[in-house]
Amino acid sequence: MPFRSLAVIASKTRMGGNIHLLLGTLLLSACMSMQKSPINTQAIDTRYLPSPDIQLVIDGLGPCTDAGDRTLRLKSGEPVNILVHGCYASAGRFRALAQVFAFQGQQAICYNYDDRASLAVVARDLRQSLDSLAGLTGHPEITLIGHSQGGLIARHALTTGIAETSDLNQTRQQLITLSAPFSGIRAADHCASHTARIISLGLVIPICMAISGDKWLEITHASDFIRRPGRLHPSVEEHLLIATDEAGSCRTRTDDQCREDDYVFSLAEQKLPPTLTSPLVRQITLKAGHTEIVGIGEHIPEVLIRTLQEEGILGKPEPARMSAYDNLLKTLYLSEWGRTATRNLNHVPARIHSD
Repeated sequence: MPFRSLAVIASKTRMGGNIHLLLGTLLLSACMSMQKSPINTQAIDTRYLPSPDIQLVIDGLGPCTDAGDRTLRLKSGEPVNILVHGCYASAGRFRALAQVFAFQGQQAICYNYDDRASLAVVARDLRQSLDSLAGLTGHPEITLIGHSQGGLIARHALTTGIAETSDLNQTRQQLITLSAPFSGIRAADHCASHTARIISLGLVIPICMAISGDKWLEITHASDFIRRPGRLHPSVEEHLLIATDEAGSCRTRTDDQCREDDYVFSLAEQKLPPTLTSPLVRQITLKAGHTEIVGIGEHIPEVLIRTLQEEGILGKPEPARMSAYDNLLKTLYLSEWGRTATRNLNHVPARIHSD
């Protein structure tokens, strides 16, 4: 249901100011501030990847494109990086990052899901898909990388409450989350507010459902999904929590003027609840916008790429391949958006601190 229609409903409740205030804050920043990602059906260039010896069809998992063929072609026993998108996105949004991994000979695939579905349900489905992948490919090392809402889903999929016994638990696992709102989405607070339900004559619930779907309550700070998400399974070796300081960021510019900011979540929203802190969790904070961090719009994700390289997750190109690597990044991230600017990819990323 479009926001305009919701405003018409609100105006008929005679609660004018209060309802319109609610509607303004209920445009949930997790998704409503994000543009729907363009369809990207271009195949991954596999020339540098190990020769595949297995073909699989697993629910939700597939190449990082929006093409109809979701068949996985992998080298069994080799490490696999799995990318989980956020709101208003799809597997194709991470095609560029998957290609960067492929350039270094590293396998990367994507998990695709309905971003309006229940996060708990999606996480269980992801867990089942990961379990199938682990069992069918010889228990390779798996690195799960989730952005924004995808970070919430990725973490929940690796908790003890979903599956105690599975093939995945026999596999080395690493979790990386980017810009994930672990403390709940502040803009959605009214969805969990009893006061808001009263002053809206009950309209706040259907409004929240219309805007965000079945996950409407799960993304609030008061939900069990946020407050009691469960602990990571012992088979997870580390959770690298990458928070983004998005203040002052810009998503798109025109004539050196910011046309659209890239601020979605505060650092407080991205903070892991104290009850879930453990030696497994290591947090770093990077100065980057919410979509800038993963290279959407006009940005090469230099900060993320450099950080993944420093953490040993993404390989560094050999000196003889640096020119080809630079050209690849420009083609992937700038040409796609009609940009021809060159970027210096050798500067130090804006890491603020590491905990």
